[in-house]
Amino acid sequence: MAPDFALEDAARARHGGPVAGVDEAGRGPWAGPVMAAAVSLDPTRLPAGLDDSKKLSARRRETLFEALLTAARVGIGRADCAEIEALNILGATFLAMRRAVAALPEPPAVLLIDGNKVPDGLPCAAEAVVRGDARSLSIAAASIVAKVTRDRVMADLDGEFPGYGWARNAGYGTAAHRDALQRLGVTPHHRRGFAPVRKILSLDGVRDSTSGRKNLLTSG
Repeated sequence: MAPDFALEDAARARHGGPVAGVDEAGRGPWAGPVMAAAVSLDPTRLPAGLDDSKKLSARRRETLFEALLTAARVGIGRADCAEIEALNILGATFLAMRRAVAALPEPPAVLLIDGNKVPDGLPCAAEAVVRGDARSLSIAAASIVAKVTRDRVMADLDGEFPGYGWARNAGYGTAAHRDALQRLGVTPHHRRGFAPVRKILSLDGVRDSTSGRKNLLTSG
């Protein structure tokens, strides 16, 4: 199944005005922010090859990202680790989505949001679309923008905190990332509330990599 414009056409018929797709990247990693993007496509200027970001190579995503910045209206939002800890990952994801929508240069009439839930506090009508990145071109475009933006953020953080492999694993819980956490300690960009990180932090000798002090956070 390839995404198309059918959902956008139906939403526009119900609500009128521009339609924007919304998606996130980074709900599952152990480190880094959660990113969201909102994209309103111009049907006459669709970049060729738009698809769910997970189906595309990194090089293809980068090419489409640059094309979307030129040919579409794009808004990007993020929620950092402190916000993830305060709100939980779902709440932080919804915060990043609201920020992405607010960053659009023109307000849409309706949003198509990937998933089965709609954030509260949105400025317009919104519809949840399960597996939306595989069904809607606008959501597929948002998935590309969110993924590329987050990968770039993690590559930058890898330069500040080398050793965890974030430029390669984007903060996900790989074996190399786990070993680095045990060896180097926790950084300010680790999600301490996530169970795997919390478990590692509860072990004797795990340290705060920003200070060299043993981290006192326990699994309780």
